[in-house]
Amino acid sequence: MRRWTIIAAGLLMLALAGCSVLRLAYSQADELSFWWLDGYVDFDDSQSPRVRDAIGRWFAWHRRTQLPDYAALLDRAATEVLQDTTPATACRWFADLRQRADAAVDQALPEAAAIAAGFSTDQLLHIERQQARNSAEFREDFLQPDPTERLARSVERATERAEQLYGRLGDRQRQRIAEGVRSSPFDAERWLAERQRRHRDLLNELRRLQGTDTNGGASTAGLRGYWQRVQRSPDDGYRRYQERLEAYNCDLSAQLHNLTTPAQRQEAQRRLRGWQSDLRRLAAP
Repeated sequence: MRRWTIIAAGLLMLALAGCSVLRLAYSQADELSFWWLDGYVDFDDSQSPRVRDAIGRWFAWHRRTQLPDYAALLDRAATEVLQDTTPATACRWFADLRQRADAAVDQALPEAAAIAAGFSTDQLLHIERQQARNSAEFREDFLQPDPTERLARSVERATERAEQLYGRLGDRQRQRIAEGVRSSPFDAERWLAERQRRHRDLLNELRRLQGTDTNGGASTAGLRGYWQRVQRSPDDGYRRYQERLEAYNCDLSAQLHNLTTPAQRQEAQRRLRGWQSDLRRLAAP
């Protein structure tokens, strides 16, 4: 399910590496998705063809219905990027991406539930081990023991993301990013704890699926409930933290955009138009 989210919201940003990279990545996305999922679950010989077919159907739907919508979204972004913006506008963009992620996950749920109902005990243990590896990788990426190194890595990531859209940033813009990251309410320890809660939640849901009749829709509803808890944590404290962090990020994004030069905005528009054209080519029959 996390993979479908990455595809839905991330495909818009995947283009940041360049149009040819986007076309190449999408043309191979079904195969890459299978290998990613296989590494996470370790499908057996009877499951693999079914998973491949399900992924193929999902991408056919995605290419036909979602890529034209993404292209329209990029068209809107290319128009707006030349003007100053507000935190409210930035938050609307985040909400638009979440809406598209929801649609992608919802499309995947019925077949995902049917396949997951056949997971063996060994496969569930394999998933649990993969989750532990993911947590270890998260600590390595976001929880360096040295606070100075941790801050530097965060600033580097934020700067790279901005430069993928606007091109090379100036000293004042880089300084604003560094100040924004330093003052951010982002808490990596808290995020890790929430990720681990989601890991446990998913495993519990997968265990409940074992041996169920997925034709009745109850299994799909169970996974949909899990996804809703990903989007809106049952932990009240984490929800308040998440809302505060999102509001802060919207404000910082708007501030950074309003610091960009006319040339940087023109560069951003050029890239957005190129990605839009690329998506339209991918969506063409």
